[in-house]
Amino acid sequence: MDNKTFPDGFLWGGAIAANQAEGAWREGGKGPTTVDMLPHGPNRLAVKLGQDKRVAWRDDEFYPSHEAIDFYHRYKEDIALMAEMGFTVFRTSIAWSRLYPNGDEQTPNEEGIAFYRALFSECKKYNIEPLVTLCHFDVPMHLVTEYGSWRSRKMVEFFTRYARTCFEAFDGLVKYWLTFNEINILLHSPFSGAGLAFEPGENQEQVKYQAAHHELIASAIATRIAHEVNPQNQVGCMLAGGNFYPYSCKPEDVWAALEKDRENLFFIDVQARGAYPAYTQRLFREKGIVIEKAPEDDEILKDTVDFVSFSYYASRCASADMNTQVTSAANIVKSLKNPYIEASEWGWGIDPLGLRITMNMMYDRYQKPLFLVENGLGAKDAFNENGEIEDDYRISYLREHIQAMREAIGDGIPVMGYTTWGCIDLVSASTGEMSKRYGFVWVDRDDQGRGTLERKRKKSFWWYKKVIASNGADLA
Repeated sequence: MDNKTFPDGFLWGGAIAANQAEGAWREGGKGPTTVDMLPHGPNRLAVKLGQDKRVAWRDDEFYPSHEAIDFYHRYKEDIALMAEMGFTVFRTSIAWSRLYPNGDEQTPNEEGIAFYRALFSECKKYNIEPLVTLCHFDVPMHLVTEYGSWRSRKMVEFFTRYARTCFEAFDGLVKYWLTFNEINILLHSPFSGAGLAFEPGENQEQVKYQAAHHELIASAIATRIAHEVNPQNQVGCMLAGGNFYPYSCKPEDVWAALEKDRENLFFIDVQARGAYPAYTQRLFREKGIVIEKAPEDDEILKDTVDFVSFSYYASRCASADMNTQVTSAANIVKSLKNPYIEASEWGWGIDPLGLRITMNMMYDRYQKPLFLVENGLGAKDAFNENGEIEDDYRISYLREHIQAMREAIGDGIPVMGYTTWGCIDLVSASTGEMSKRYGFVWVDRDDQGRGTLERKRKKSFWWYKKVIASNGADLA
């Protein structure tokens, strides 16, 4: 590689998630999931946080995931557009409830398996490698109502059965796997992250960390199964990334930032290193948390991942007294506004150098290859008088972050690939909006679910095609 291009074999592409794109929420035998309970509008946040316990839909609310952008029926058209851009990787997820509608069945739904076989075969037709997440925030609702979701140890059995089904059914079509998407979001958005809704008076921290333990055990067993089914399989963990900067050089602020980083990295520390880090002892003691472990758990956790994947949208900022200061919740993770960087319309700090800092920190910490699997700018797009979308703001954001990633590779970090979020407009996970657009491809749909669903290439589509064709050398 010279100073301009990326390593040979570097994977370029984009990312979506089943729950934000597929729609067809009750077709093909699919069962309802947690995300199907999230309304658009003012009630969304309380449901996501597990403070408004939902087990039924309301007639007076709109649920954007139910139809989303109808990728379920349109995937061939959409993958052809990705192939036109030159994608060599496409990140998507399997909806757990398409394979196991309730989540606790003994045998999978064959119609669900057939859909994903067709989808992954379509990718392979264009020499696009699927990078597949097993659980991207969508837990089958039956597992929530019947077992309390990840509070229950039984979830380990249900998830690992589902994982084995995927590894066996799609062997030869998929070799890159992620177990849980943004696993650390469980702490910040418990219902949308892991299907946790709380009862009055409950120790919520206890519930969250016990659920986290079950997810970590399930992830380690799934990793082991993937390697047993096919030694060529590569399994990664996935972190909602972005370092915390201290708000000032006051030692208390530096310590606060370190603690926030640890809170964020705790899951990956376990998944990449194979054991609970030392700092959790004090954390659990001070929060009054007692993790129930089975005797074999410490051994199970030693099955570590092959690579570390992460999303990066923004860096974060922490201080000792941040609860008293104004915070913005970019990607639901609370952060102080950093006076040195610009912010997007949704309050996310735009910080390309922060990406290089984050990547260096992670490689120093884990010494495993990295994969940047989400990076993008949510913005309102508008057509010009020629009926085109000139999204130069998106191009500029992506250009600067690709340059920062190139610098990180120059720092000696092995990076497997880059998938932008979301390569086609889809439902925003945070707000449920369609108007917060990320894609290279416009989808005709508004926040209330109106529109033809027609696809249209934006200016960024042609720009990204050129980036991929030049292996990252031509960013102009």
